[in-house]
Amino acid sequence: MAADGVVDAPFVRVINASRATRCAEEDNVYAPLFGGEVVRFRIEATHPAYISRLKTDSSAPDFTGCDMRSDPAFDFTPRTVTLLDTAELALVGHSFARFWRPESVPVRVGDRTEDGLHLLQLFLRTDRGRSEFLVLYPTDGYWRLKPLPTAALVDGAYGSSFLVGPIEEQGRPLVRLSSVTFEPKDRTFHLQFRSGSQGIVHVDAINDIRAVLEVGLHPPVKDGRPFAALRSMFVSPQVADVAEVAWQVEPGRWRIQEIGEPLDEPVTALRFGRSAISTHNSSAPICYSKHSARRLTSDEAGCFGVNPPDACRRW
Repeated sequence: MAADGVVDAPFVRVINASRATRCAEEDNVYAPLFGGEVVRFRIEATHPAYISRLKTDSSAPDFTGCDMRSDPAFDFTPRTVTLLDTAELALVGHSFARFWRPESVPVRVGDRTEDGLHLLQLFLRTDRGRSEFLVLYPTDGYWRLKPLPTAALVDGAYGSSFLVGPIEEQGRPLVRLSSVTFEPKDRTFHLQFRSGSQGIVHVDAINDIRAVLEVGLHPPVKDGRPFAALRSMFVSPQVADVAEVAWQVEPGRWRIQEIGEPLDEPVTALRFGRSAISTHNSSAPICYSKHSARRLTSDEAGCFGVNPPDACRRW
């Protein structure tokens, strides 16, 4: 997840709560971040260092070693809706036949509201066509982000997921949302959490090098709960969406270790990635995070409501 750069960032605490798995479709990596004063942070996804050597991708599901028979599942009527389709962006929503959460979260774009969507896909139109770069699962609060594909690839794979907002456990970590509103003119998702707090996820940059999100939380997440987390998959260094974690302990000083090793550290920035090419989701991006604990100005605090003023475009 990466950040503000304008003010000094305090330490937050990151814990490696991951566990071993043999299933490449299971999110066994869990790294929650704790920091009761964090109100702003950036999440950045970049291509892995080896992307220029990658001529073909491997992103097909691999259920070898998986047993998901005990996972909860609720039945729904499948459907696909186009919530937005402009010269720049498209937002498409999907309801699945089965999903692990029974709730329905209203999703608003302009005057239109849709309920019962399990997946939102945000696309950018380029001279190569329509490229998906961001997804949100409204009923459990999971996001995925990736840069636009390189010239050698038709598309890139998603890898790690992340959570933003007050995280809780209900069989697995999740964030409960009460509504999602997307403002196309400033490429911003406005989030209402079930806890009563609010969030903003703004698309700050998207190109074939990086995808960057600016995230704001109001008020900050307290009560000992994480304000953000990374979820991912690691079976081995060759079968992994993330295999290493690096953290900044002071400007210019980083530590790095394998994702399976214990971690409980104060950090100012984080990097989750891979050095070796994975046979699963080979092009999956590297994720960075950094944060800020300065108080929001009154103008910035006003950006958290629906229909925010134009000044919020680059808040």
